[in-house]
Amino acid sequence: MSNQKSKEIKYTSMSAKRRVGNTSTYIVLILMSMIWLFPFAGLVLQSFRSYDSEYGGMVNYLVPKHFSMDNYLFLFSGKTNYLKWYSNTLVIAFAVAILQTIIVLCVSYALSRMRFSGRTALMRFWLILGMFPGFLTMICLYFLLKQFGLTQEGAIPGLILVSVASCGMGYYVCKGYFDTIPKSLDEAARIDGATRSQIMFQMILPLSKPIIIYTALVAFMAPWCDYVFASYVAFGHDESYNVAVAMTRWVWTNDYQGYFTRFCAGGVLVAIPVTVLFMCLQKYYVEGVTGGAVKG
Repeated sequence: MSNQKSKEIKYTSMSAKRRVGNTSTYIVLILMSMIWLFPFAGLVLQSFRSYDSEYGGMVNYLVPKHFSMDNYLFLFSGKTNYLKWYSNTLVIAFAVAILQTIIVLCVSYALSRMRFSGRTALMRFWLILGMFPGFLTMICLYFLLKQFGLTQEGAIPGLILVSVASCGMGYYVCKGYFDTIPKSLDEAARIDGATRSQIMFQMILPLSKPIIIYTALVAFMAPWCDYVFASYVAFGHDESYNVAVAMTRWVWTNDYQGYFTRFCAGGVLVAIPVTVLFMCLQKYYVEGVTGGAVKG
């Protein structure tokens, strides 16, 4: 009986310590979440503050005294090219997402399933090239694009071309996922007379939904958030700006206080598509990352 009581006391003590530990962890996580979300909450609140009624940015409070849709109405009023900038960003992001996904899937399948001369050397060469930052090539790429008329008024196809041109080197995660699919499936299909393309499109890709979504999301995010290279290629041509470049020009104006709340409203609208995509596809995104994080 004494042994049983001592075990019960020990179990109760361990449970109490576990509850205290879990509670402390949750409190820390909640505090970290509040600190992390504070700037985003401030951005949303400021987007509903009217410049006409609350004097732009010169206020000492966070929550607007009078909520207003003036900033959002300004974006769609025709007084600015915001819709054009937004559509430019959508076109670039969707085009890059589609083309990059196709190319990365094809390259990853070839490196995962096929054995050919120079395969290992090619992967090592791409790995070494990937260590160099893309900023090193900005000047060279700009003058190359300029020769083909793909800067300023032609910046949109130029940005798509640059984003897609070397995307095959980003095969690592996708190839790792393909490596987890048993090759016996390929061998059985080959015995039955299936071609390489039939194996890829009818067998491998239906089993690779998580990595396809992961690849598309990553490809979509890069041009959606791009500022440095987009500002470099589209410099001086308002019609070719994406949202990031154009809205930066707003806060560089002399009327900073007037455009600050409009900048916040534009930022909220930019965040909506990415937030919705991640909320809807989070499950597949996580599966793609964990499934592809293996040694191939």
